[in-house]
Amino acid sequence: MVARYGNFVTYDPPLTPLTVLLWVLPLAAIVAGGWIIVARTRRRVRLRREPLPADTPVCGARAGWGIYVPGVVIALVVAAISYSQTGSYPQVRAWQQATAQTPGLLARALDPQAQPLNEEEMARLALGLRTRLQNDAGNVEGWLMLGRTGMVLGNAGTATGAYANAYRLDPKNSDAALGYAEALTRSSDPEDNRRGGELLRQLVSRDHTDIRVLSLYAFSAFEQQRFGEAVAAWEMMLKLLPAGDARRAVIERSIRLAQEK
Repeated sequence: MVARYGNFVTYDPPLTPLTVLLWVLPLAAIVAGGWIIVARTRRRVRLRREPLPADTPVCGARAGWGIYVPGVVIALVVAAISYSQTGSYPQVRAWQQATAQTPGLLARALDPQAQPLNEEEMARLALGLRTRLQNDAGNVEGWLMLGRTGMVLGNAGTATGAYANAYRLDPKNSDAALGYAEALTRSSDPEDNRRGGELLRQLVSRDHTDIRVLSLYAFSAFEQQRFGEAVAAWEMMLKLLPAGDARRAVIERSIRLAQEK
């Protein structure tokens, strides 16, 4: 998303060579314009000191302002060119378009009968949701949607941060708790994995019949080589699933694999 819409979407833009150039070029243009104005002023003073022919017309007071026009024009032109070359106008324009399209993209994402969003549209939806949530930070459903979008895009930072906000706002929300736990368990940071496992244990102790929680808990335990806990969770799932459920065969294979470890 940063590559597409610019570093400003992270709300912590780094100091890059382009950023420095964006500030230096307009300043250089202003300095150049000032130098031109000073040079023309000195020339005018020098000419005034020289004797003029009798038939030379005398310039009025208004003509004096004309000497500033070229410098001002040059400064503005150079500043405009430098911004167009090094500024973020195309990225800002893309951000504005994404924000305007957010309601339609969100409606499609929530409609099971609508055409699924592609990756580009999902990225635009994430940017639009992030922008909305700046002004509506207490919207739990908005954070949940941003978290789901981040998971689909494989953006661990976005997903974890969004689910963390949703869980902080409503710790009893099962979707927020499970989403946050899943984001933590999928993180590459071992500390996140540990915190995710702790949260999943709390969720399992709160409700032993939630298939989603048991499944994620078993997966997390298996990944962290806690094979006994994984087997216990899968066996509990087998007790809850009906006899003809297709998931039973997958769970039974997982149990055998864990028991061989």
